[in-house]
Parts: sequence; C-alpha cells; structure tokens
Amino acid sequence: MTEPAQPLLEHLRAELREPGLGYAEPLTPMTGGYDTRIFAFRLSGAPEPFSIPLILRVLGSQHPPARVLSERTAQNTVAGLGYPAPRVLLASPDATILGGAFLIMERLAGRPLLDARRLGVASVLVEMQLRLHALDAEVLLLALDREGQTSSAAGGPPISRELVTFESHLARLERRIARGSLRGLEKAIVWFSDHRPMDERRRVICHGDFHPQNILMTDGRVTGVIDWPNVIVADPAFDVASTRVILDLVPVGLLGVPPALRGLVEVARRILVARYLSLYRRRQPLDAARLAYYEALACMRGLVRTAEARLASIGESGLNPLDASGFGEQLAARFARITGVMPRLPAVPQLRRR
Repeated sequence: MTEPAQPLLEHLRAELREPGLGYAEPLTPMTGGYDTRIFAFRLSGAPEPFSIPLILRVLGSQHPPARVLSERTAQNTVAGLGYPAPRVLLASPDATILGGAFLIMERLAGRPLLDARRLGVASVLVEMQLRLHALDAEVLLLALDREGQTSSAAGGPPISRELVTFESHLARLERRIARGSLRGLEKAIVWFSDHRPMDERRRVICHGDFHPQNILMTDGRVTGVIDWPNVIVADPAFDVASTRVILDLVPVGLLGVPPALRGLVEVARRILVARYLSLYRRRQPLDAARLAYYEALACMRGLVRTAEARLASIGESGLNPLDASGFGEQLAARFARITGVMPRLPAVPQLRRR
C-alpha cells in the first residue's frame, strides 16, 4: 500500500507550481472510511484555497477512478446550492500517484452528531435530510454532464448524469453480482425488477449514506455533511430507507460502545429510528410499500459489498470490522422479511455478531 505523504507533496508541488510547499500539519489517518483511506493535513506555503485545513480521501483499488470526479461534482454542486458539504479542491482519477484515485477537500469544523449532542438527534437528521431533498436535482445532473464533456475532452474517464440515476445504481449492483459470481444473491437481485413501483415520484438528490456520524456539529449548529460517494438522484424514500437500515442494523460494537452499555444503546436506537420516521412523515408523506422496496435495495447494496469483501479475503484478517461482523447476516434477514427471498452470503470463520 502506497504511503501517501511524500507522493502527495510532490504531486501538489507540481500541480500548484509551488516547489517550496510543505506540511504545516502532517498527514494524520482518520477513522470512518470502510473502503477508503482518510487523512487530515495542512500545507505550508500553499496558495489559496489550499492554505486551509484539508482532508485527503484515497479510494481503494476496487473503485472506478471516475468516482472521484463524480464525488467532486456532487459535493461542489450541493455546496454551491447552499448546502453544507465540504468543497473539493482537487480530484485525481490517476491511481498511480497514491495507489488509488483521490480527492482533496476542505476540512470542516465540528464533531459527529452523536458526539456533539444526545437529545434532538432525530430532528437534526430530518431537518438536514429535508434540506437536501429540497435542492434542485437537475442542477446536479447538468453539472455531471458538463463534467463529462470536460473529462472526455481531456481524455479522461467517462462521466455523465447516468452515474447517479436510480436505474444505473440498480444496474451496477446486477453487474457486480454477475462479475463476482455472487450466486447467493442472484435470485435476490431479480426481485427488484419484478416489484419496482410503477408510478413515478419526484426525484431528489439523495445522500445515500445519511446518518449521524456523517453530520458535523459545533456550538449547537450543523457545520457540514460529509461522505458523498453514494449520491443518487431518486425518490426521497430511497434516502429515508437507507438511513433507516443504517440506524437499525449497524452493530453497536463497531460504534465503540462498551459491552455493559450495549443493551441500553439498543433501546435508545429503537427510539431514535421511530422518532426519525415519525418526524419525517410529519413533514413529507412516506408510502409504506415504496419505503419497503427501497429498504430492500439498501440491504442489497450492503449484501453485495459484504459478499465481494468476504470472497476477496483470506479468512477474517483481510476484512474490515463491518464486513467481518454479523451486519451482512442481519441485512440478509431484513431483506428476506421484506421480499420473501433469503440471500446467501459467503461465510466468515468465527463470525463476530452484534
């Protein structure tokens, strides 16, 4: 795995034409990325806007390099529309520089929502999600088309609005199942084509991974919403369903909760999920059948990732904690309750369950 500090500095010296560029704060690894490496740093001798606190995100080799360009477009577009997303200053699809495509973005102040406050978490989630859903999705689609034209003219990877449509999202899952020979998921993925809601609803910008740890707060106010690689333009229920699955099923042990407190946290979690759905429904209607469909899709996205990771690993040591936990089995059980189809995942020796 490439150590990014020196290659990054050399790349930025050339890119910014600043041979004297250095580190005012060294690259410091940060937690939170299951499929990316994340670092905080600050430069010395850098021109604006690179003189501010920064974040480096390096994608794993399993991700298409074009993803950094779509992430940059999504974050900068919603930020331009007044939403508190970190602006991306540089995105490179060249995986040879740091061992993976990468982005450099502004480092926003604040702590994750659950660290910043214990009360009113659901209301903050709903308010920030509704603000996002109120943005004009067509602005993002047009920005992606423009990015595609620029990338194509420079001989770069193909980019277009198709990267963030619901149809392309479902097609990518189908391709990953076929390409990876994920036989335990082949029957399950067919369910979506057979049961897709027929009537079209308003499509909005969906974050796709909207949960308290991706919302930053300081002094009682939201300072940013981070982690945007899963953006989809879809029915708002898609985003609500994804949030519900995350809040419901992510093992509390992976959140750093001591064993003695996990029972209490489980109760608090159930209350949070119920409160979140109730508050959202007060502001926007949610059709139960449509929500269930997208909840099944949120489960499938996690199942595909978990199956790929387990097949690619040797034993448990090569897996991240989420894919080595019982999260995948819980996703499969939730999917089966909704659809009547039980997915099958590759086993992990000595599986740690929640």
